[in-house]
Amino acid sequence: MENNNLFQQAKNAVQQMMNMQGNANEQDKQAAKNAIQAAYNDCTPEEKQHLQQLEQQLEQQQLS
Repeated sequence: MENNNLFQQAKNAVQQMMNMQGNANEQDKQAAKNAIQAAYNDCTPEEKQHLQQLEQQLEQQQLS
């Protein structure tokens, strides 16, 4: 169950970043990246694929 919780935390962190629409600071971005990395360690292949998409969203958010 804990790995699912990490996955959910990563999703929530990225969602918060998206809601900030460019107003997120470096600390917010790093927290979201850390949540994704933590979830990577123990997740299903489907979750891993979703985490990769979340990471891409984060990168795009940083460029805008």
